Amino acid sequence: MGAILLVEDDENLRIALCDNLEEEGYRVTAVADGTSAIEAVQRDAFDLVILDIMLPDIDGYALCERLRCDGFSAMILMLTARTLEDDLVRGLELGADDYLTKPYRLRELLARVQALLRRASSLTRVDVLRCGTYRIDMQAREVVDGAGNAVSLTRTEFDLLSYLVQNHGRAITRDELLNEVWGRDIAIDGRTVDNFISSLKKKLGRQSDAGFHIRTVRGVGYRMELDS
Repeated sequence: MGAILLVEDDENLRIALCDNLEEEGYRVTAVADGTSAIEAVQRDAFDLVILDIMLPDIDGYALCERLRCDGFSAMILMLTARTLEDDLVRGLELGADDYLTKPYRLRELLARVQALLRRASSLTRVDVLRCGTYRIDMQAREVVDGAGNAVSLTRTEFDLLSYLVQNHGRAITRDELLNEVWGRDIAIDGRTVDNFISSLKKKLGRQSDAGFHIRTVRGVGYRMELDS
């Protein structure tokens, strides 16, 4: 069903979560620190990393950034006790695809894992999308700006941008975005969408000549506007 790397320094939690994931049919490698996580990634292939922020050697943020810089493209789900928006956005900007705050419910974590792995394995029939001066290659999952420079987006940011572009011109509710981008199996609030939109805008830039605008529709959600 999928290979998962679990990075959690709390031994009791690591053992319990590993057992629960294996009961669901996943192949799990569990490590207690960032150094071991890097070694595991270099040795084996994984579809998903469940990454705790508070690690004894390497900060979870730094580890996430290191993995992305090294070309690691699998899904990353961050586990964090931090609930401040800046902390959550920081993780998304460094390459995390989703986050879950502690304490979490096991059923929700398993649902998020399932949704992330399902998204990772899904394919789209659309080859190329245009978003102003940006070119979105759906097969390569790459976004390139007008100067030919690649824009580094997480999987979730890429899926969110693609959905907005494919549905440009209409107001899309946060619930619709959660259902279509994150999956219908997980219960999370609209703040998750807001955090990802903020990160996406920052990475794409806010230039007036970019050829697109992601508008906030008060009381509803967001609308992608593409210049003609």
